[in-house]
Amino acid sequence: MVVENYDSAIDFFVGALGFDLIEDSPAKTTDGRPKRWVVVRPPGAVTGLLLAEADSDTQRAAIGNQLGGRVGFFLNVDDFDAQFKRMTDAGVHFNEEPRSEPYGKVVVFTDIAGNKWDLLGPA
Repeated sequence: MVVENYDSAIDFFVGALGFDLIEDSPAKTTDGRPKRWVVVRPPGAVTGLLLAEADSDTQRAAIGNQLGGRVGFFLNVDDFDAQFKRMTDAGVHFNEEPRSEPYGKVVVFTDIAGNKWDLLGPA
């Protein structure tokens, strides 16, 4: 996921969403410039997100529009109400009020980069 700043993105995903910081290592771009290899993931998850700080105009233009304005990321939680409260208290922007659907509780939120996510919990 292309982000504006590594540290702000880590603060959001770890602090506001409760993800684990799996790796934050120095690295280099293909042309030798310094960068970081930053991976976060929800607790207990196997799959994570690589956070990549934008370093070109093309990459900066993709921040917040990596999915064309659609919801494209999904955070499934066991305790929807607790996670919703935690995220609300941390200042996460929710695009709507939580609602109940046949598959469970859901609410759309926007991450620090402007991407839309579904927070999903059991019915």
